[in-house]
Amino acid sequence: MEQLKKKLCFGVIIATRAYFNSELARDVRKQLLATLEKEGYDYVILPEDATPTGSSSIETREDGLKCAELFRKHRDEIDGIIVSLPNFGFEIGIINAISVAELNVPILVQACDDENDKVDLDSRRDAFCGKISVCNNLYQYGIPFTDTTLHTYSIYSPMLTEDLHKFAGVCRVVNGLRHARIGQIGTRPLGFNTCRASEKLLQASGITVVPADLSEILFAAQAIADDDKDLKGKIDAIKAYAKVPENYEEKTPLLAKFALAVERWQQANQCDALAIQCWDSLEQNYGCAACVCMSMLGDKLIPCACETDIAGAVSMLALTLASKEASAIMDWNNNFAEDRNKCVCTHCGNFPSQFVGNKDLKLAPLGVLGRTLGKVRTFGAVNAKVSEGDFTYFRISTDDTLGCIKAYVGEGKVTNDPYGMDGCIAVTEVENLQTLMKYICKNGFEHHVAACRGKVAEILAEAIDSYLGWDLYYHE
Repeated sequence: MEQLKKKLCFGVIIATRAYFNSELARDVRKQLLATLEKEGYDYVILPEDATPTGSSSIETREDGLKCAELFRKHRDEIDGIIVSLPNFGFEIGIINAISVAELNVPILVQACDDENDKVDLDSRRDAFCGKISVCNNLYQYGIPFTDTTLHTYSIYSPMLTEDLHKFAGVCRVVNGLRHARIGQIGTRPLGFNTCRASEKLLQASGITVVPADLSEILFAAQAIADDDKDLKGKIDAIKAYAKVPENYEEKTPLLAKFALAVERWQQANQCDALAIQCWDSLEQNYGCAACVCMSMLGDKLIPCACETDIAGAVSMLALTLASKEASAIMDWNNNFAEDRNKCVCTHCGNFPSQFVGNKDLKLAPLGVLGRTLGKVRTFGAVNAKVSEGDFTYFRISTDDTLGCIKAYVGEGKVTNDPYGMDGCIAVTEVENLQTLMKYICKNGFEHHVAACRGKVAEILAEAIDSYLGWDLYYHE
């Protein structure tokens, strides 16, 4: 997944007006670039002497065109644009730089505080006012942008670092989804109409579905020789990842061959996430469950959704891009006694170890399918209890009736409440959960939901509202 591997790069615009003190722009340039370097970001910016106002700052249309030309030369590197206003920056230079460059990347607009005892003609900034003017121009040109936490603040404020990290997450989500490739391994199981999705609506947002018949993967797995150079390593990796009961030791080569076949196909087709037909053809015709393969791929930040849930895979990918952490696909599955803000979220056994948050993973047969197909043929599910902590939940759905992609997002907590169920278990707590459930049911969302650890709902909301244009419900 390129957006997670690469070092993010920002095009930087320092805006000014000639009658303001040039030292203000010089100071902002120095501190902003120092912060970017400290936080591990690359940048592209005009040389300090490129414009009459100096400090890389731009004012006129001609300045803007110079900046646009530089940005266009680096279009394959630049993930987002940062506009910084040391003072009331002249909007003409800014709007020409952005509109002519045509990078189609997220834009962050930041402006600096005035100090009450420094508002003489040599010291005043007026960036509070200037930011409104810049944003007005972006709006007029139909160019979406991201605002900072506060309207203005000091370039030395810790808020700058926080806003840069949030903006980086927005850039990863927007750019990652606009070019995402979702591998579809197998068809949707008969009993899961809820997992239908529109490839055409996804493609309109730049998301490509790459299909493969399940038989291709099964034949590829069966063709892997017992002395394959990668097989022993994969067997050892499975045993190190989760405890394998002694009476199922002989099943690990089968699990390993399936995992190798899936990974090789994913790499060959450059897929960022997968949706796999995890039951019940695989168990009947090959003889194991897909869960541990999906769990381990997820731990490598290649999200894998169950039951060929393509929209679920996109949801997982969005969370992974936002958080740079492993994501899981879960069912909103059980009430928790009569606590109406708690819900038991489960799946058969596919949660990544990172998401589980502990190393107590055990392999076992599938609980539900094991009762009908037998335990031996359904071995390979991960049993784990998710550790307590913050989590973000997210779901997209392709609504053919309305002709749109819609989504909901929110945050909650995983609790340490015990719960006696097999598979992967997360006891969750969400404020006003009943309101969320009503929204899900009334608006035709699926029972699957993607989740990651930590709080990234704000990042996803900004990416969707400002750039992707999907219908979004933000649950608070």
